[in-house]
Amino acid sequence: MYSKWGIRLFVAGVLLAAVPGCAAEGPRVIAVPAQAATIQEAVDEAGPGDLVLVSPGVYRESVTLTGERVVLRGLDREGVVVDGEFKRANGIVVTGGGSVVENLTVRGFLGNGVLFTGVTDAALQAAAGGTGYDPLDTREFPPVRGFRASRVTAYNNALYGIYAFDAREGIIEDSYASGHADSGIYVGQCDPCDTLVHRNLVEHNAVGIEVTNASRNLWILGNRVTENRVGLTVSSNDFEALAPQRSAVIAGNTISGNNDARSPAQADGGFGVGLGIGGGSDNTVTRNLVRDNAAAGIVVADAEGYHATGNDVTGNAVGGNGADVVSAIAGSNALPVVTVASAAHVAVPAGVDFRTLPAPPRQPGMADPGGAPARPATGLPGDVDAGAYPLPSA
Repeated sequence: MYSKWGIRLFVAGVLLAAVPGCAAEGPRVIAVPAQAATIQEAVDEAGPGDLVLVSPGVYRESVTLTGERVVLRGLDREGVVVDGEFKRANGIVVTGGGSVVENLTVRGFLGNGVLFTGVTDAALQAAAGGTGYDPLDTREFPPVRGFRASRVTAYNNALYGIYAFDAREGIIEDSYASGHADSGIYVGQCDPCDTLVHRNLVEHNAVGIEVTNASRNLWILGNRVTENRVGLTVSSNDFEALAPQRSAVIAGNTISGNNDARSPAQADGGFGVGLGIGGGSDNTVTRNLVRDNAAAGIVVADAEGYHATGNDVTGNAVGGNGADVVSAIAGSNALPVVTVASAAHVAVPAGVDFRTLPAPPRQPGMADPGGAPARPATGLPGDVDAGAYPLPSA
């Protein structure tokens, strides 16, 4: 039985826990716009373990999430829209370790939709991964440790949709990206990456999924990469640190019909290729369905002074492409017996303005976004079983 003081203390504790900003035990929920007028105000207030829960609406702002282990979640994946209005640089930039973006849409930015990075200089964030800068010093900007993008829709951003650069120990999952003039999903400059990219749909981009100077403990599994100009690229270059790229696992993906004329063009001008390895080494490419890519299904080649060696490209279902497997260096890689030295000739159509692509169809959202507890991005990606991703059916 409670005494008079016991009852008062109990009631006071309940009230304290309900008031935002008070020192109650456990993580808090900060509601936007009920408790914070903007998403930026909410993430600035949030502490480790807190959940920023955003109600449906169009939020015309850029967001920088610097706090650690903060979960930023929309109550409706399609209804919560972070909108750049084609005048802001980046949508959501996450530099706080262990933080999460989930169940919302990011569109209309002149740079990137969602960026996870250890680069904390805003001027450099816009250039990361591009060709207009010297490789960033990984000692000055150590990678952000722990990140997750789940059920994010990114569309019609000028460069990348979901972008992990100088980031480790993360997952990009169950997300969608279209209408990007670089790539829908990008993983770059990490070694070891300790990163899983799985169950995503990328379409109508210049490149669907792009991997550059990203090595070891990197898994690209069970994604649908379809109707881009180029499907999936794995490469080494000197524009980023940590070259050469090596030792990724690419399995169980559908890589098909990457001949989309109604997509933004990339500076490199590629078109009609399913999967390309350019100067990457010791990668495992298996159980992928690679079909109906007009120029080539799979291309393995040296690039920019880096040799493509030790790649195991076997056990895939490859057919209906302009040329199924293209390589002039088959002796240094495990490739199917039938290879040719050049892709089929394909006329390359002009790209479209990234701002003009239609909005995507509705994508599946979280089952209980209002009730599910916050799950920060710690201990990721956990045990990864690449064998659990079978060869997709035609």
